[in-house]
Amino acid sequence: MNLHEYQSKEILSKYGVAIQRGFVANNVDEAVEAADKLKAMTGAEGWVVKAQVHAGGRGKGGGVKFSPNMDKLKENANNILGMRLVTPQTSAEGKLVNSVLIAEDVYYPGASETKEFYVSILLDRALGKNTVVYSTEGGMDIEQVAEETPHLIHKEVIDPTLGLLPFQANKIAFNLGLEGQANKEFKKFITALYNAYIGIDASLFEINPVLKTSDDKIIAVDAKVTLDGNALYRHKDLAELRDKREEDPMDVEAGEAGLNFVKLDGDVACMVNGAGLAMATMDMIKLSGGNPANFLDVGGTADAARVKTAFEIILKDENVKAILINIFGGIVRCDRVAQGVVDAYKQFGNFPVPLIVRLQGTNAEEAKKLIDEAGLPIHSAITLEEAANKVKEVLA
Repeated sequence: MNLHEYQSKEILSKYGVAIQRGFVANNVDEAVEAADKLKAMTGAEGWVVKAQVHAGGRGKGGGVKFSPNMDKLKENANNILGMRLVTPQTSAEGKLVNSVLIAEDVYYPGASETKEFYVSILLDRALGKNTVVYSTEGGMDIEQVAEETPHLIHKEVIDPTLGLLPFQANKIAFNLGLEGQANKEFKKFITALYNAYIGIDASLFEINPVLKTSDDKIIAVDAKVTLDGNALYRHKDLAELRDKREEDPMDVEAGEAGLNFVKLDGDVACMVNGAGLAMATMDMIKLSGGNPANFLDVGGTADAARVKTAFEIILKDENVKAILINIFGGIVRCDRVAQGVVDAYKQFGNFPVPLIVRLQGTNAEEAKKLIDEAGLPIHSAITLEEAANKVKEVLA
């Protein structure tokens, strides 16, 4: 589950991570109120207006603007709120900005220069250990840095039984070229950051940039936090931070129906029971010349109502040219799935795309009888390969 920047920073602050302070605003009046609060706290006039959407590259799309005075802040807040923000990480239609973060200006002048760094924490699945990935080249596209100057990307693997050790924090600070007070501040920063990562069961922290201010403070200027959905039962307060407006409506609807669904860019939708079988089905679609339009696992307890809901979600995708149902009846009964197919046909009157069905296992004969007696124009198959060939035929 992804969090907004302002939510991420609130969590980090609770764990002692120094952050760029700010307040979220949903309209221009709240933006002015937030700016006044920050002025009272810092004494400075000058704020940053940041669009709050689940996407990186906001600055490139015009979603981050500096405001040197209150008139400019009102103008920027008014322009950003309600805009469709298009970034390298969004679709062509962009994301609607429902709120903004009014943040303090931390790039103030001083005796020494400021410096931006990149720091992230994530699980290295190959090693089975958390890893700190960091670079001196913060504030940039880290993928581009990794591709063009890979020697500037450093990694520190953390033993899960020991956590981040002092010598590792010192090594990271040294590799970033930090000395004196900045070195001390960074070691506090990275230790608190790792504690936060473990404490909330996160799957990703990305702080870009981490700023060394002109007076040697270390601050998280931006923060991207992704929570492990499998651990949310332990963090009900964090689960409440979910913003469904930022998610694909089809994904939200599928989740509420108990379906494991991921929308893809292909033209052949599939409905399968079991994640492994779903992956194999997607592979067969690809080998047959089609492209999967989704991953959809109806689960081992699928009934007619759930299958019907799955059809409703699938048919909302205008790119779908065919639907492949591949059910192996172990726990789930094939006749229940077949009943869902029949009910869906009755609801929609007639499917706008060809339907290929492969039902094998528990009550497969009863399922076939249900479909045959309903007189539905369905392409039936026995083997998975045969089903894939049927897909190839209907797409030709």
